[in-house]
Amino acid sequence: MDNTYKGALSGVKILDLTRVLAGPACTMMLADMGAEVIKIEVPGKGDDSRAFSPFQNGVSAYFINMNRNKKGITLNMKSPEGKRIFTEMLKKADIVVENYRPGVMERLGFGYEDIKKINPGIIYGAVSGYGHTGPYSQRPGYDAIGQATSGLMSTTGFPETGPTRVGTPMADYLAGLSAAVAILGALHYKEKTGIGQKVDIALMDSAIASMQVIQTYYLVEGRLPSRIGNRYESNYPTDGYPTSDGNIMVSAANDKLWQAMARAIGREDLADNEKTHSNKERLLNWPYIREEILKWTTTHTTAEAVDVLVSAGVPAASINDISQVVADPQTKDREMFVDIEHPVAGKMKMTGSQLKLSETPVQYVKTAPSLGEDNEAVYGEWLGFTSGDIARYREEGVL
Repeated sequence: MDNTYKGALSGVKILDLTRVLAGPACTMMLADMGAEVIKIEVPGKGDDSRAFSPFQNGVSAYFINMNRNKKGITLNMKSPEGKRIFTEMLKKADIVVENYRPGVMERLGFGYEDIKKINPGIIYGAVSGYGHTGPYSQRPGYDAIGQATSGLMSTTGFPETGPTRVGTPMADYLAGLSAAVAILGALHYKEKTGIGQKVDIALMDSAIASMQVIQTYYLVEGRLPSRIGNRYESNYPTDGYPTSDGNIMVSAANDKLWQAMARAIGREDLADNEKTHSNKERLLNWPYIREEILKWTTTHTTAEAVDVLVSAGVPAASINDISQVVADPQTKDREMFVDIEHPVAGKMKMTGSQLKLSETPVQYVKTAPSLGEDNEAVYGEWLGFTSGDIARYREEGVL
C-alpha cells in the first residue's frame, strides 16, 4: 500500500488467509480504511476466485473487485519452512483473518490457541459456514447454504414461487461485514488492555441476525412468516407497484405518510376511512389498497410517479436494474463505482466502498495483486529477505 495514504487504520498489520468472498470482503473493508493487509495465497494456484467469472483480458474481475488495496504474497504453509516463515510474520501482526472450515488451521498448527502462544495480543478473525462451535461446525458452508439455513430463502419471493435465494451473495457479505465490525471492536479492546481475542463469525448467524424483524412474528405470535413479495410484514403500503413503463417501490410506513400519499395521488377518500384509518387496518385490507394504488401508478410513468410522491414527502423510488444504478447521479456523487486500471485487465470500473469517513476517506491506492506480486517487498520489509532468498524459496516451493 502507498505509504503516503494515512487511513483510519494506518499502522494496523493484517495477515489475510481468506479466499472467495466472505473473508476477502472483510479484509477489503479494513484495507480500504488504511490497514496493511497482506493477502497470503497458495503458490501456483492462489485464491479460488481467480478462476471466477467475469474475466477481462483473462483476469478475474470477481477477484479484482474483492481484493483491492491489499498486498499479495505466496506461501506454502504445509511446508516446514513455510510454517517457520508464517510464525515469524505472526509475531509482527496485529490481526490474522481466515475463512477455512473449522479445524483446518488447527491441523496446520495455527489455530487460535496455537497462534496466541506466538503472539498473545493477536486478534484472530475466523469466518465459516456455521462457526467454530455447535453440531454443524464441521459442515461445509457457502453463501447459498447460509441463505437456506438461516430462513432467509423461506421468506424471499412471492407466494406462488418456491423459496428464493437473494440475488447477491448476501450471507457471504453479511458475514464479512460482521467480521470487520467484530474485529474493529476487538482491536479497540486490545488497544485499551493489550489483550487479543478470537472473533468467530458464521454465515448462518449473520444471515439470521439480518432477519430480526421477520423472526419476531414467529417468536412473539407463533406465526411462520411467508413469502409476500415486495410487501412488508409490519406496515402497508410498503410495496412495489408497476407503472406505465417500469416499477416503483413505495414505503408509506406510517399514518402521516399514508395520508400524504393518498392526497398526492388524488385519493382524499383513501386518506382516512374505515379500511385505511390505521396501519392495523391497512395491513388487513392491503389487497383493496393495492388495487386502488395501481389505478394511479399504471397510468403514470415511473419518473412521474416518483416525482409526485417524493414531492409530497413520501418515500418512493424507481426499482432500478444494474445499468440504472451505475448511471444514477446519486451513486456517481457517492463514488459507488470507480474507474481503475489493472496492469493486465486494463481500464475497468469496479464497485466502490460504502464507507464514507470525513477525516480519513477511503482511497483506491492499489489494485488487486497478481499472484505473489509483493513477495519481494513484503518479505524484505517484514523479515529482511533478499532477492536471493526469494528466488531460493520459490525454487524450493515455499513461495
